[in-house]
Amino acid sequence: MPAAKKSLAYERVLLKLSGEALLGEKQFGIDRDFSDYLATEIRGVHDLGLQISVVVGGGNIFRGVSDNAQGMDRVSADHMGMLATVINALALQDALERAGVFTRVLSAIEMKEVAEPFIRRRAIRHMEKGRVTVFAAGTGNPYFSTDTAAALRAMEIKAEVILKGTKVDGIYDADPMKHPEAKKFERLTYREVLQRGLRVMDTTAISLCMDNHLPIIVYDLKKKGNLRRIVQGETIGTLVKE
Repeated sequence: MPAAKKSLAYERVLLKLSGEALLGEKQFGIDRDFSDYLATEIRGVHDLGLQISVVVGGGNIFRGVSDNAQGMDRVSADHMGMLATVINALALQDALERAGVFTRVLSAIEMKEVAEPFIRRRAIRHMEKGRVTVFAAGTGNPYFSTDTAAALRAMEIKAEVILKGTKVDGIYDADPMKHPEAKKFERLTYREVLQRGLRVMDTTAISLCMDNHLPIIVYDLKKKGNLRRIVQGETIGTLVKE
């Protein structure tokens, strides 16, 4: 069981990771060293008493709207993408359990041999018992991204915030990798994100968060200790809130 809570700004959060996050330094698949780093970061906040769940994408393996999926039936391609998220969820579970954290994978597509089915009350109970929950297979429906799945699951488990780990340290008005002069935003409203067409999360996910007053913090996933600093109340990255 986790230690007593120590000066936490939140009690329950949802961490959204893209499939590309698990690439680490690789071009394809899963970088075990980086998944171990993620597990260490998650363990660090879990040990503080934080209840944390994770939604992971599948873009490092297959994405339904990728170039590789061109010409395929969209529903079939999206189902392949969902299965890719299950692979990533199992990899993250393995890394977490090697780091000493009890973890449960809950899938929106039933596959009882490898993961539990997603049941809202069961997921909450796992978290109350000090387990990290990893939500796989998106929403279980085609045409919905894992961003939307993250917003949906966060609301279902009553998370107080979505933490979106990315390659950059917040939201910019242009891609800072391509445009060094890009301006970083410290804070935005949901409407500003939608009106500016900022690619934080897809419009369905942003709209869900806006309708349910669920804040989003976008931060640099690769900077060690950022996750701990955020949950302890430091201003890191960009906050999206009304």
